[in-house]
Parts: sequence; structure tokens; C-alpha cells
Amino acid sequence: MDEAVPIDARAEPSGARGATAEPAAAPTTEPETGSDAPPLLLARRPRVVVVGGGFGGIHTVRQLAKADCEVVLIDRKNHHVFQPLLYQVATAALSPADIAGPIRGVFSRQKNVQVALGEVSRVDLENRVVYVGSRAVRYDFLVLAAGVTHTYFGNPDWEVDAPGLKTLDDAITIRRRMLLAFERAEFEEDAQRRGAELTFVVVGGGPTGVEMAGALREIATRTVVRDFRRVDTSSSKIIVVEGADRVLPGMSEAASKAALEDLRSMGVEVRLNTFVTEVTEDAVYAGDERIPAKNVIWAAGVKAVGLASTLGVEQDRQGRVVVQQDCSVPGYPEVFVVGDLACLTDPRTDQPVPGVAQAAMQMGDFVGAIVAREVPQREVDESGRGRFLYRDKGNMATIGRARAVADIGGRTYRGLFAWILWSMIHVLFLIGYRNKILVLVNWIWQWLLQARGARLITDALPSHVHVRLDARQQVRKRKKG
Repeated sequence: MDEAVPIDARAEPSGARGATAEPAAAPTTEPETGSDAPPLLLARRPRVVVVGGGFGGIHTVRQLAKADCEVVLIDRKNHHVFQPLLYQVATAALSPADIAGPIRGVFSRQKNVQVALGEVSRVDLENRVVYVGSRAVRYDFLVLAAGVTHTYFGNPDWEVDAPGLKTLDDAITIRRRMLLAFERAEFEEDAQRRGAELTFVVVGGGPTGVEMAGALREIATRTVVRDFRRVDTSSSKIIVVEGADRVLPGMSEAASKAALEDLRSMGVEVRLNTFVTEVTEDAVYAGDERIPAKNVIWAAGVKAVGLASTLGVEQDRQGRVVVQQDCSVPGYPEVFVVGDLACLTDPRTDQPVPGVAQAAMQMGDFVGAIVAREVPQREVDESGRGRFLYRDKGNMATIGRARAVADIGGRTYRGLFAWILWSMIHVLFLIGYRNKILVLVNWIWQWLLQARGARLITDALPSHVHVRLDARQQVRKRKKG
């Protein structure tokens, strides 16, 4: 490997842009950075910077394993998370480490990869510089795979009482709130307040919302019902609020109908064609109805992370970056966007490529292969790239024990068979053999005993309450300002 050298944190312009991706020259002496922040160590070979350690970023970097280049993978977290199973951490079925793995561990044997822990604040496309805090990283090729976050449709203060589910921190927060609700209900004498503690409202009827609702109902009626003496947890209300006319609107009508039937047969209340108009500390307003509830989970929508707005390029209504058919940014052929952050129209259907894990993986593989071909020549060859064509391998959602729906090959499956398919595929795509084995063993254990072993409250109650109060006060200050 080439000798690593410090890079100037001031990131002076690298000169005129062109079709050729010139390698960043290594300084002969250590530059004066003008900052106390330590510089990132980068190599003299062509440099590929990948922002984001999700599905798109991981698959991009893997394609570069044999390329003669230096890969810098930057993420604000030190771990990769298998997001489709976040809801199982939130509902105490799995521990955080079961669905996540350290990014450095993932690429410990890929010698051309340097992992940097940090949050990218902005990107200077003209000068080919990525800013990580006060540090700067030059690039020859850039792949943005930073993903999306939840959106509250102009009501950011709702997040205090209605957390979304995009990270491990989100999942642990939801798990803690759920378990504390049962604990408080155990000794609550007032019937109305106890009912509010035992009411869980899931906003959004997509895969995350459906899976959360089914899991919450099973916890209340099967997992913890024998653990409490003063309160009947099976009396808990699980309510799904969905603005569309069916749940799982991204799947077939047959799958949506089957999922709705399963949810209602389990005792989950589903409100269709209904929009949330207000969320407070102790209630949700769905249309004109006030639902007393202490537990709200937001699964209603997403938007691009703030990084996308620093590029100065076209974005869609969700803030995603509009890209060309090869996933590159118009006018910047050396810059690619993959995964949920990319707005790409499938030329065969004239519909946007969906923001799902399989699409992110395919984009990462596609872009990684392009960069691996062009890096040795240090030239951009747009004519030889072809276009990204999404291969829909099917969509799935699980509702509960032996309850799932799957759209595969134009057919819809439900019940035990769909649940087995869902389980096998999710285990297959987990990172690392350890995680695959642990998740499989956990699921078998839960199937046999209907037990969830990750029911841990990892924060003291007084601290948790103060955090919510502090967050609410900060929101109010922003509003006044």
C-alpha cells in the first residue's frame, strides 16, 4: 500500500474540473492545516470516497476490493445496521448486536479500505472535496450513500413524542418507552391514565408500521402477559393510522388485503384514509378524533438527509438527489448517489426506483463496478457505463408468528410459507455468520417459547423523563426564536 500522508484541512481548490479524474497529489512535506483537528490519512493512489455504511455503501466498497485505488468509507456511526430488522430490536425480540456489525470489522481484510468515523457536513463538487467537520478529504470518485431519515411533514416537534425508526438508537428508545409503559401501567390506579399507558399508536401502514403493530400485539398478549400481576397487558390497544386506503400500499392489493385481515384478526385496530393532525405528550389526534395514548411510533414517511441540500443540484420533493441512468449526478460524472438518497426513474416503468434494501444493494454493486473499471485509467467513460435497471426480486412483510405476506414473481403468498421465506431471506442478507446464527437461534427460541429475551430497560426512569422534557423545551425555544 502507498505511504499515507496528511491532507490539508483547509482543502484549497484543486484547479479546473474536467472529464479526467486526476489523482490528488501527495504533498512532499506535511502542510500547515490551520486547524487543531487531526487530518485524515489518505493515500497517493486514486481516491474513492464513499459516504455512508448502509447497504449501498457496503456493496459499493466490496466491488472495489481488487481495484488499484484507495477507498475511504465515512460514516457517522461505527456500525452497519440491517435496517429491515430494526423493528425487532424495538420490540425486544433481538439485541442491537444481533443485527449490526462494526464497519471496520466488515472490511478488516480489504486492505485498500480506510474507515473514518465522522459526519460529512458538506460537499464541494467543483473542487472535489468532502468536509468531515473541520477536516477535508479530496476525492477522484465520490459515492454518496447517506440514506434518508424520517419526516414529520412540517411538524418536527412531534419527534419528541413520536420517535421514528431508522437507527439503533431509535430502536432502543422505542423499546425503552414500550417497556416503561407496561411498568407504569402496573401501578397506575386511574383507569384512564392506565389505558393511555397501554395504548400504542403506529403512524403509517407501510412494512415498518405493519411489522411494528403485529409485534407489539404479540408482546402484549403473549410475551409479557404472565409477567405482570396488577395489570392485564392483553387489554393493550394497538392502533395503526394510515393515510392511504390500504396498508402496505407499495405491495399488491392481495398482499394488502391479507395483511389487513391478519392485523385485525390479531386485535390490531387499523384506521385507513386517516391522517394524524397533532401529536402531544398524552394523545394523538387522528382526523377529528383524539386518541389518548402515551406511546406513539412514527413510520409515516422519509426525507433525504441534510447533506443532499449542500450539493447545489436538483432534488425531488423528498430532498433526494435526482441522478442520471448511471446513478451519476448531472454535470459531475465522477459523483454517484445510490440507495434511498437517489431519485432515479426506471426507464421501463417510468416509476421511481423504490427506496428498499434490495435496490440499494443493486445500485451499490452497479456503481462499484463502474468505478472499478474507470479507476485504473483515471478517466470517466460515460458512454460505456450503461444504465441501472432495477431487478425487483419481490417484497415481503411479516405480521406476526407464522403470519406474513410476500409478492414474488407476480404471485402473492401469505401465512406460514410466506413467513418462512421472509425469515430465510432476512437471515441470508445479515452481515457476518455470527449474526446469522444468533438471529436464527433467537427466532427458533421465540417460536418454541414465545419469549423475547431482550426486554431490558437501559436507562433509569428519572433520566429518561428529563431527556423528554429537555427535548420538548428545546423545541419550544426554537419555535419562539
